[in-house]
Amino acid sequence: MPSPRRGRRPAVLALFASLLLTALPVAASPAQAVEAALCNKQCDARDPATATSDRTPVSSTLYGRSVRLHLSDNDVMGWASIESGSAGDEVWIDRSFDGGRTWASGSRLGATVVPAGSSGWRTQMYNVDDWDTAGVGALRACGKAGDRPEITCTGWARVNWNAWSRSTAAATSLMMSYDRGTGLFGGNGWWTAANALTAVLDNARLSGMPSYQYAIASTYDKNINAQGGSFRNDYLDDTGWWGLAWVAAYDATGDGRYLDTARADADHMQASWNGTCGGGVLWNRTTTYKNAITNELFLQLNAALHNRIAGDTVYLGRAKAEWAWFRASGMINGDHMVNDGLTDACANNGQPTWTYNQGVVLGGLTELYRATGDTTLLTTARTLAAASTVRLQTDGVLREPGEGDECSGDGPSFKGAYVRGLGRLDTQLTDHPYAATLDRWADAAYAKDRNALDQYGPHWNGGAGSSDYGCQQSVLDLLNAAGQ
Repeated sequence: MPSPRRGRRPAVLALFASLLLTALPVAASPAQAVEAALCNKQCDARDPATATSDRTPVSSTLYGRSVRLHLSDNDVMGWASIESGSAGDEVWIDRSFDGGRTWASGSRLGATVVPAGSSGWRTQMYNVDDWDTAGVGALRACGKAGDRPEITCTGWARVNWNAWSRSTAAATSLMMSYDRGTGLFGGNGWWTAANALTAVLDNARLSGMPSYQYAIASTYDKNINAQGGSFRNDYLDDTGWWGLAWVAAYDATGDGRYLDTARADADHMQASWNGTCGGGVLWNRTTTYKNAITNELFLQLNAALHNRIAGDTVYLGRAKAEWAWFRASGMINGDHMVNDGLTDACANNGQPTWTYNQGVVLGGLTELYRATGDTTLLTTARTLAAASTVRLQTDGVLREPGEGDECSGDGPSFKGAYVRGLGRLDTQLTDHPYAATLDRWADAAYAKDRNALDQYGPHWNGGAGSSDYGCQQSVLDLLNAAGQ
């Protein structure tokens, strides 16, 4: 598939001249607001008769009328139709750049009415995306009977551009949650945005789709001075997530500023290593709590830095010290599962075995093995992975302890961090013992937890739930790990 920056639009004046000759008759609704025309391969308001394909992924009915969304994948455009109706019925397109959460109120793109003597009609074609401003879009078709006030709309859908596989489709859907103003996902998500960016970068590496690499510099430039600067704050786990994101950004671009920032993040975490409970990094600089996720991130980040810095001994020493402390800390329980952290008395606190606590350690051990060649690290990782892949399943599919129906907040990102670590371990192991498990989970999510916009909910085995970027990041991590 081409990068969306290729195949730029033809001369706009020539296009508008041709549109005047080919457009269907349109009667604008009195309430219609004017939205600026967008151009990609073609410009907005193009005749559907020129479409190179016609796919109808979603439809809706009301009072016997059928409202359909038509997509022309090659043209990266869509249009709406109303059928089995009467003269005076209305039909139009809505366009959203945040996955259907909002759209231009009152814009009603291409709003038109069924003419006298006809039972159906269609709008002109409109672009799905706005690549001039990195807008990843979606369309829906809406309509109403001419003599009734009720409106029906289809679900949201988009063309298959930058969506030629399960994972690239999920990445494109995730990028609909990328806030072009803040440079973060979901508007102001912080550590969860680091995970979403990492999932997108992993997908670019694995799939070869570079379309969303613009998010690297955008995120960096807009947030480098936020909070404590260089993506640091008092929460050392937040800092670790960002450090790993900038390692991924360095791998994708070779730009040294990202590696420098990852080093600054690791150094910031090191400053909160102390002798409480014999060592380890604090969860927060203002508390005494030692927890699993912060120290697992510290392990992985330092090992990853060593593997990318020629002649390093400092980061390798920190990674080795971290693993020696973590292994003896008591946070790994008798079932080979990792609890949340330590009590004030430096004992395992028995809090939930969240999925991400089982996964990040696998990524950390894999990085440390690459740094040292110590095969006992992979043996330990196998033991941990064998336990978690069994104990965290419900009906054969991964499920978060206490998994809810919402996709907002922190928890929905946990499963993605788990499968990311599991996938990296599986790639390292020559017999790939977890590949079939990852495939099974990915197949379940694709079949049972996906809508027409390739958005996923919280339950990979199906069930009620919302969708948002946390759940989408997690399923993208899953599809990446499964190679789908």
